Amino acid sequence: MVRVTMPQMTRPQKACDRLIVALDFSSLDEAFSLVQKLQGRVGMFKVGKELFTREGPAAVRQIVNLGERVFLDLKFHDIPNTVARAVEAAVSLGASLINVHASGGRKMMQAAAEAASGGNPAVIAVTVLTSLRDDDAREAGFASGPEDLVPRLARLALEAGLDGVVAAPTDAARLRRELGSDFLIVTPGIRPAGSTKDDQARIATPAEAVRQGADYIVVGRPITQAADPLQAAEAIVAEME
Repeated sequence: MVRVTMPQMTRPQKACDRLIVALDFSSLDEAFSLVQKLQGRVGMFKVGKELFTREGPAAVRQIVNLGERVFLDLKFHDIPNTVARAVEAAVSLGASLINVHASGGRKMMQAAAEAASGGNPAVIAVTVLTSLRDDDAREAGFASGPEDLVPRLARLALEAGLDGVVAAPTDAARLRRELGSDFLIVTPGIRPAGSTKDDQARIATPAEAVRQGADYIVVGRPITQAADPLQAAEAIVAEME
């Protein structure tokens, strides 16, 4: 397997570097068309479960070959050895950002961190999905809701050696206070002013997320479904500035 090496992940310096665009498409042609429109204007592109399941590793390779960064959002959650091998495969594709589920536990996250240590990507942990409310968490068997779960899982990710977490923008300020300035915080659930919530519960505007301490924001439908995706992306960047 040929390993693709991207530059070391660094903390974003400009507002446009903070923006991760979610490529929630059913085909690589659709996704790649958007990447070409936004090339050089955003910080990263997110390849998630739908696109990766339909198109496979080619979805990552084609974007990386353009010189763009990829957040491979597959939320690995399995026994430590299996997750370690999956992370190694993601590193070989050239992904700059990889995630696992924090609820997989300390040993699993440690295995993920060790598997990525020979490459350049950052590995982060999903705490609690932004679509979940207190009653959803309790229905799933958790004793507490996101307010308690998120910082507990984030602390565990830090102790396991991961680079950061995925957390709702409403959790960012507390995580930044408790976990310090070097821990990456990536926030989905971003909706520009006037946008619909869709299936998200714990959301914020781009400016609010950055103000609360987010390093990166993930935006999908407000850009991908816009009449002019580039204009929509530039408006979000301007709001963060």
